[in-house]
Amino acid sequence: MRVTVGSDAHGRPAVVPDPQGTAPGRGAHLHPTTECYELAVRKKAFGRALRWSGPGGLESVAVREYVTGPPHAAPHETQTDHQREEGWSSSS
Repeated sequence: MRVTVGSDAHGRPAVVPDPQGTAPGRGAHLHPTTECYELAVRKKAFGRALRWSGPGGLESVAVREYVTGPPHAAPHETQTDHQREEGWSSSS
């Protein structure tokens, strides 16, 4: 699943899901699992992967809600957890 920098409900910068991969700008990829999400948060990977240089950290509540919600169909994602060491990657 792709994530990008967007806005939270209050208009502040936040990491948001982009499962269709259509949002403009730099994105990062994350397996849509709780384990991969928690690893990315623990390693503070979202800010680095998205090259966030703004003040403070980026909230990722929307991504957490997405990965802990009902299952999402993603037929274009073919890699499994054991194929990705970290569970996330950045892309331009």
